[in-house]
Amino acid sequence: MDVLYRKETATAAEVMERLPDPPGYSAVRALLRILEQKGHIRHEEKAGRYVFMPTVRREKAKRSAIRHLVQTFFDGSPEEAVAALLDGSSSKLSQPELDRLQQLIDKARKGGRK
Repeated sequence: MDVLYRKETATAAEVMERLPDPPGYSAVRALLRILEQKGHIRHEEKAGRYVFMPTVRREKAKRSAIRHLVQTFFDGSPEEAVAALLDGSSSKLSQPELDRLQQLIDKARKGGRK
C-alpha cells in the first residue's frame, strides 16, 4: 500500500521494484488481488497491463490501521499504545513534539472541543 500511496498508481512490476526485499512476481500479484478483493485498491487496464491505485485516502487508512493496532496489541487501550511508543522511543522527543502532544492531550480532556 505504501508504494501505491507514494506513486498514486503502479503496475505489479512497479510495486515489486520498490519493495526492499520483494517476494516473487506471482506473490506480489496475489497480494494485489487480495487487497483489491478487500476493497483497498482497484485496477484499470491500460495498454494491456493492470494499473493499481488505492481506493481509500491515506489518512483514513492510517486511522483504521492505528485502531486495529491498538485493538490487537494493546487490548483497545490508547494509553497503553502511547506508553509503548514513548517508552520504546530510541530518540528523545523535541520540545515542539512535546508541545504538540500536550495540545492533543488538552483537546482530549475537553472532549475534542477546540
